[in-house]
Amino acid sequence: MKTVTTKKHQHGIALVLVLWATTLLAVIAASFAFSMRTDMLLAQNLAASARAQAVADAGIQRAVYEIFKSIDDLQRWKGDGVPHLWTFGGAKLSITLLDVSGKIDINSASDELLKSLLKSVGLNEEESNILLDAIKDWRDGDDLPHPKGAEVSEYQAAGLKYRPANAPFETVNELQRVLGMTPELFANLADTLTVDSHQAGINAVIAPRNVLLALPGATVELVDAYLAERQEALLKNLPPPPFAPAAAAVAGEDGSVYSVRAEAALPDGTVFVRETVVKIDQGAVRKVIYFSWKEGEASPKQIGEGQATIN
Repeated sequence: MKTVTTKKHQHGIALVLVLWATTLLAVIAASFAFSMRTDMLLAQNLAASARAQAVADAGIQRAVYEIFKSIDDLQRWKGDGVPHLWTFGGAKLSITLLDVSGKIDINSASDELLKSLLKSVGLNEEESNILLDAIKDWRDGDDLPHPKGAEVSEYQAAGLKYRPANAPFETVNELQRVLGMTPELFANLADTLTVDSHQAGINAVIAPRNVLLALPGATVELVDAYLAERQEALLKNLPPPPFAPAAAAVAGEDGSVYSVRAEAALPDGTVFVRETVVKIDQGAVRKVIYFSWKEGEASPKQIGEGQATIN
Protein backbone atom coordinates (compact mmCIF):
# COMPACT_ATOMS: atom_id res chain seq x y z
CA MET A 1 0.00 0.00 0.00
CA LYS A 2 2.86 2.28 0.84
CA THR A 3 4.49 1.56 -2.51
CA VAL A 4 1.32 2.50 -4.41
CA THR A 5 1.07 5.77 -2.46
CA THR A 6 4.73 6.53 -3.18
CA LYS A 7 4.27 5.91 -6.91
CA LYS A 8 1.21 8.18 -6.99
CA HIS A 9 3.21 10.85 -5.20
CA GLN A 10 6.04 10.53 -7.70
CA HIS A 11 3.59 10.68 -10.60
CA GLY A 12 2.09 13.86 -9.09
CA ILE A 13 5.51 15.49 -8.82
CA ALA A 14 6.31 14.48 -12.39
CA LEU A 15 3.04 15.97 -13.61
CA VAL A 16 3.79 19.23 -11.78
CA LEU A 17 7.26 19.33 -13.32
CA VAL A 18 5.81 18.74 -16.77
CA LEU A 19 3.27 21.53 -16.25
CA TRP A 20 6.00 23.90 -15.05
CA ALA A 21 8.20 22.97 -18.00
CA THR A 22 5.31 23.45 -20.42
CA THR A 23 4.48 26.81 -18.87
CA LEU A 24 8.14 27.90 -19.01
CA LEU A 25 8.40 26.89 -22.67
CA ALA A 26 5.18 28.77 -23.42
CA VAL A 27 6.54 31.88 -21.71
CA ILE A 28 9.83 31.60 -23.62
CA ALA A 29 7.95 31.13 -26.90
CA ALA A 30 5.68 34.10 -26.18
CA SER A 31 8.65 36.26 -25.23
CA PHE A 32 10.46 35.25 -28.41
CA ALA A 33 7.37 35.97 -30.51
CA PHE A 34 6.96 39.38 -28.83
CA SER A 35 10.62 40.18 -29.39
CA MET A 36 10.38 39.17 -33.05
CA ARG A 37 7.23 41.28 -33.47
CA THR A 38 8.94 44.27 -31.83
CA ASP A 39 11.97 43.86 -34.08
CA MET A 40 9.72 43.57 -37.13
CA LEU A 41 7.79 46.73 -36.19
CA LEU A 42 11.07 48.55 -35.56
CA ALA A 43 12.37 47.47 -38.94
CA GLN A 44 9.13 48.58 -40.59
CA ASN A 45 9.29 51.96 -38.84
CA LEU A 46 12.92 52.47 -39.88
CA ALA A 47 12.08 51.52 -43.46
CA ALA A 48 9.10 53.92 -43.49
CA SER A 49 11.21 56.71 -42.00
CA ALA A 50 13.93 56.14 -44.59
CA ARG A 51 11.35 56.16 -47.37
CA ALA A 52 9.74 59.38 -46.09
CA GLN A 53 13.17 60.99 -45.89
CA ALA A 54 13.97 59.95 -49.47
CA VAL A 55 10.63 61.34 -50.68
CA ALA A 56 11.23 64.66 -48.87
CA ASP A 57 14.69 64.88 -50.44
CA ALA A 58 13.06 64.28 -53.82
CA GLY A 59 10.79 67.22 -53.03
CA ILE A 60 13.84 69.43 -52.53
CA GLN A 61 15.20 68.35 -55.90
CA ARG A 62 11.83 69.12 -57.52
CA ALA A 63 12.05 72.64 -56.09
CA VAL A 64 15.61 73.05 -57.43
CA TYR A 65 14.35 71.90 -60.84
CA GLU A 66 11.73 74.65 -60.70
CA ILE A 67 14.36 77.23 -59.77
CA PHE A 68 16.37 76.29 -62.86
CA LYS A 69 13.44 77.02 -65.17
CA SER A 70 13.53 80.21 -67.21
CA ILE A 71 12.11 83.31 -65.55
CA ASP A 72 9.85 83.66 -68.59
CA ASP A 73 8.26 80.25 -67.91
CA LEU A 74 4.77 81.01 -66.56
CA GLN A 75 4.62 77.56 -64.90
CA ARG A 76 7.79 78.22 -62.92
CA TRP A 77 7.25 78.20 -59.17
CA LYS A 78 7.61 81.63 -57.63
CA GLY A 79 9.68 82.16 -54.50
CA ASP A 80 6.70 83.52 -52.61
CA GLY A 81 6.36 80.87 -49.89
CA VAL A 82 3.07 79.49 -51.27
CA PRO A 83 2.89 75.69 -50.72
CA HIS A 84 2.92 73.46 -53.80
CA LEU A 85 1.39 69.98 -53.61
CA TRP A 86 3.08 67.10 -55.37
CA THR A 87 2.51 63.33 -55.31
CA PHE A 88 5.62 61.20 -55.66
CA GLY A 89 6.01 57.46 -55.15
CA GLY A 90 2.59 57.18 -53.55
CA ALA A 91 3.45 59.83 -50.94
CA LYS A 92 2.13 63.39 -50.63
CA LEU A 93 4.48 66.35 -50.50
CA SER A 94 3.98 69.99 -49.58
CA ILE A 95 6.86 72.07 -50.91
CA THR A 96 7.47 75.76 -50.20
CA LEU A 97 9.97 77.94 -51.98
CA LEU A 98 10.87 81.32 -50.48
CA ASP A 99 13.31 83.68 -52.17
CA VAL A 100 15.34 85.31 -49.38
CA SER A 101 17.77 87.21 -51.59
CA GLY A 102 15.46 90.23 -51.50
CA LYS A 103 16.14 90.71 -47.80
CA ILE A 104 19.18 91.99 -45.91
CA ASP A 105 21.34 89.28 -44.35
CA ILE A 106 22.22 90.48 -40.85
CA ASN A 107 25.37 88.35 -40.82
CA SER A 108 26.68 89.12 -44.31
CA ALA A 109 25.44 92.62 -45.18
CA SER A 110 27.95 95.42 -45.50
CA ASP A 111 28.24 97.96 -42.70
CA GLU A 112 26.99 100.66 -45.07
CA LEU A 113 23.84 98.70 -45.89
CA LEU A 114 23.06 97.85 -42.25
CA LYS A 115 23.61 101.45 -41.18
CA SER A 116 21.37 102.71 -43.97
CA LEU A 117 18.71 100.22 -42.84
CA LEU A 118 18.87 101.48 -39.25
CA LYS A 119 18.56 105.08 -40.40
CA SER A 120 15.59 104.16 -42.62
CA VAL A 121 13.57 103.12 -39.56
CA GLY A 122 14.14 106.40 -37.74
CA LEU A 123 17.54 106.25 -35.99
CA ASN A 124 19.83 109.24 -36.31
CA GLU A 125 23.53 109.06 -37.22
CA GLU A 126 24.80 108.53 -33.66
CA GLU A 127 22.09 106.02 -32.72
CA SER A 128 22.75 104.06 -35.91
CA ASN A 129 26.48 103.90 -35.20
CA ILE A 130 25.88 102.68 -31.63
CA LEU A 131 23.46 99.93 -32.61
CA LEU A 132 25.52 98.88 -35.63
CA ASP A 133 28.61 98.39 -33.44
CA ALA A 134 26.53 96.44 -30.90
CA ILE A 135 25.31 94.16 -33.70
CA LYS A 136 28.86 93.60 -34.91
CA ASP A 137 30.01 92.84 -31.36
CA TRP A 138 27.23 90.27 -31.01
CA ARG A 139 28.20 88.38 -34.15
CA ASP A 140 32.00 88.64 -34.11
CA GLY A 141 34.14 85.99 -32.44
CA ASP A 142 35.92 88.05 -29.78
CA ASP A 143 35.28 89.99 -26.58
CA LEU A 144 36.81 93.25 -27.83
CA PRO A 145 34.14 95.94 -28.18
CA HIS A 146 33.89 98.14 -31.24
CA PRO A 147 34.23 101.92 -30.54
CA LYS A 148 30.53 102.37 -29.79
CA GLY A 149 29.65 98.70 -29.30
CA ALA A 150 28.88 96.40 -26.39
CA GLU A 151 30.53 93.29 -25.01
CA VAL A 152 30.20 91.49 -21.67
CA SER A 153 30.82 94.45 -19.35
CA GLU A 154 28.24 96.63 -21.12
CA TYR A 155 25.59 93.91 -20.86
CA GLN A 156 26.36 93.43 -17.17
CA ALA A 157 26.18 97.18 -16.57
CA ALA A 158 22.74 97.18 -18.21
CA GLY A 159 21.60 94.50 -15.73
CA LEU A 160 21.33 91.77 -18.36
CA LYS A 161 22.11 88.19 -17.35
CA TYR A 162 23.34 87.11 -20.76
CA ARG A 163 26.29 88.05 -22.91
CA PRO A 164 26.84 88.51 -26.65
CA ALA A 165 26.88 85.25 -28.59
CA ASN A 166 30.17 86.11 -30.33
CA ALA A 167 28.86 84.09 -33.26
CA PRO A 168 26.70 84.76 -36.31
CA PHE A 169 22.99 85.25 -35.68
CA GLU A 170 21.16 81.94 -35.95
CA THR A 171 17.75 83.58 -36.38
CA VAL A 172 16.44 87.08 -36.98
CA ASN A 173 14.65 86.92 -33.61
CA GLU A 174 18.03 86.74 -31.89
CA LEU A 175 18.52 90.40 -32.81
CA GLN A 176 16.08 91.28 -30.01
CA ARG A 177 18.77 90.37 -27.46
CA VAL A 178 21.29 92.91 -28.76
CA LEU A 179 21.89 95.78 -26.34
CA GLY A 180 19.99 98.86 -27.51
CA MET A 181 17.36 96.97 -29.51
CA THR A 182 13.78 97.84 -28.53
CA PRO A 183 10.56 95.92 -29.33
CA GLU A 184 9.30 98.78 -31.49
CA LEU A 185 12.55 99.03 -33.42
CA PHE A 186 12.73 95.27 -33.94
CA ALA A 187 9.15 95.21 -35.23
CA ASN A 188 10.18 97.73 -37.91
CA LEU A 189 13.29 95.75 -38.85
CA ALA A 190 12.21 92.10 -38.67
CA ASP A 191 10.63 91.63 -42.09
CA THR A 192 13.57 93.28 -43.88
CA LEU A 193 16.13 90.84 -42.46
CA THR A 194 17.24 87.26 -42.99
CA VAL A 195 20.08 84.99 -41.90
CA ASP A 196 19.80 82.78 -44.97
CA SER A 197 20.87 84.75 -48.05
CA HIS A 198 24.61 84.76 -47.16
CA GLN A 199 25.03 87.80 -49.42
CA ALA A 200 26.53 91.21 -48.77
CA GLY A 201 23.76 92.91 -50.75
CA ILE A 202 20.18 92.30 -51.86
CA ASN A 203 18.35 91.29 -55.00
CA ALA A 204 16.47 94.50 -55.90
CA VAL A 205 14.35 92.69 -58.48
CA ILE A 206 12.29 90.98 -55.78
CA ALA A 207 13.04 93.14 -52.73
CA PRO A 208 10.01 94.62 -50.90
CA ARG A 209 9.51 98.37 -50.57
CA ASN A 210 10.93 98.69 -47.04
CA VAL A 211 14.14 96.95 -48.11
CA LEU A 212 14.53 99.17 -51.17
CA LEU A 213 14.06 102.24 -48.96
CA ALA A 214 16.97 101.02 -46.82
CA LEU A 215 19.42 101.07 -49.72
CA PRO A 216 21.99 103.88 -49.72
CA GLY A 217 20.85 106.66 -52.04
CA ALA A 218 17.24 105.47 -52.21
CA THR A 219 14.35 107.91 -51.75
CA VAL A 220 10.61 107.41 -51.44
CA GLU A 221 10.08 108.89 -54.91
CA LEU A 222 12.71 106.67 -56.55
CA VAL A 223 11.45 103.54 -54.83
CA ASP A 224 7.78 104.10 -55.64
CA ALA A 225 8.60 104.88 -59.28
CA TYR A 226 10.71 101.74 -59.52
CA LEU A 227 8.02 99.55 -57.98
CA ALA A 228 5.53 100.83 -60.58
CA GLU A 229 7.98 100.03 -63.39
CA ARG A 230 8.73 96.62 -61.92
CA GLN A 231 5.04 95.74 -61.65
CA GLU A 232 4.39 96.88 -65.21
CA ALA A 233 7.25 94.73 -66.50
CA LEU A 234 5.94 91.69 -64.65
CA LEU A 235 2.45 92.16 -66.08
CA LYS A 236 3.96 92.25 -69.57
CA ASN A 237 6.15 89.19 -68.84
CA LEU A 238 9.26 91.33 -69.33
CA PRO A 239 12.46 91.23 -67.25
CA PRO A 240 12.21 93.68 -64.32
CA PRO A 241 14.33 96.83 -64.71
CA PRO A 242 17.41 97.41 -62.53
CA PHE A 243 17.17 99.71 -59.52
CA ALA A 244 19.80 102.39 -60.06
CA PRO A 245 20.36 103.43 -56.40
CA ALA A 246 21.00 99.78 -55.50
CA ALA A 247 24.06 99.42 -57.73
CA ALA A 248 26.43 99.19 -54.76
CA ALA A 249 24.15 96.92 -52.76
CA VAL A 250 22.84 94.47 -55.36
CA ALA A 251 23.79 90.81 -55.02
CA GLY A 252 22.72 88.04 -57.33
CA GLU A 253 20.05 87.75 -59.96
CA ASP A 254 16.45 86.63 -59.75
CA GLY A 255 16.00 83.56 -57.60
CA SER A 256 19.61 83.45 -56.42
CA VAL A 257 18.98 82.27 -52.83
CA TYR A 258 16.00 80.25 -51.62
CA SER A 259 14.78 78.75 -48.39
CA VAL A 260 13.15 75.43 -49.34
CA ARG A 261 10.94 73.18 -47.19
CA ALA A 262 9.58 69.78 -48.26
CA GLU A 263 7.17 67.87 -46.00
CA ALA A 264 6.52 64.26 -47.06
CA ALA A 265 3.62 62.17 -45.72
CA LEU A 266 3.36 58.43 -46.46
CA PRO A 267 0.03 56.58 -46.63
CA ASP A 268 0.81 54.94 -43.25
CA GLY A 269 1.11 58.37 -41.59
CA THR A 270 4.91 58.57 -41.46
CA VAL A 271 6.07 62.18 -41.93
CA PHE A 272 9.50 63.62 -42.63
CA VAL A 273 10.46 67.26 -43.24
CA ARG A 274 13.58 68.42 -45.06
CA GLU A 275 14.68 72.06 -44.91
CA THR A 276 17.51 73.65 -46.85
CA VAL A 277 18.87 76.98 -48.01
CA VAL A 278 20.11 76.81 -51.57
CA LYS A 279 21.86 79.24 -53.88
CA ILE A 280 21.86 79.04 -57.65
CA ASP A 281 25.26 80.13 -58.92
CA GLN A 282 24.51 82.15 -62.04
CA GLY A 283 27.93 81.64 -63.63
CA ALA A 284 28.71 80.32 -67.11
CA VAL A 285 27.80 76.87 -65.81
CA ARG A 286 24.92 77.14 -63.36
CA LYS A 287 25.30 75.07 -60.23
CA VAL A 288 23.61 74.57 -56.89
CA ILE A 289 25.23 75.50 -53.57
CA TYR A 290 23.59 74.25 -50.36
CA PHE A 291 24.12 76.48 -47.33
CA SER A 292 22.24 74.17 -44.97
CA TRP A 293 20.58 70.74 -45.01
CA LYS A 294 18.58 69.69 -41.97
CA GLU A 295 15.49 67.90 -40.68
CA GLY A 296 12.57 70.17 -39.88
CA GLU A 297 9.47 69.89 -37.73
CA ALA A 298 6.22 68.60 -39.16
CA SER A 299 3.43 71.09 -39.72
CA PRO A 300 0.41 70.82 -37.38
CA LYS A 301 -1.79 70.89 -40.50
CA GLN A 302 -2.39 67.82 -42.62
CA ILE A 303 -0.89 68.09 -46.08
CA GLY A 304 -3.56 69.38 -48.40
CA GLU A 305 -5.17 71.82 -45.97
CA GLY A 306 -4.89 75.49 -46.92
CA GLN A 307 -2.50 74.99 -49.87
CA ALA A 308 -2.99 77.61 -52.54
CA THR A 309 -1.67 75.71 -55.52
CA ILE A 310 -1.64 72.12 -56.72
CA ASN A 311 0.96 70.98 -59.25
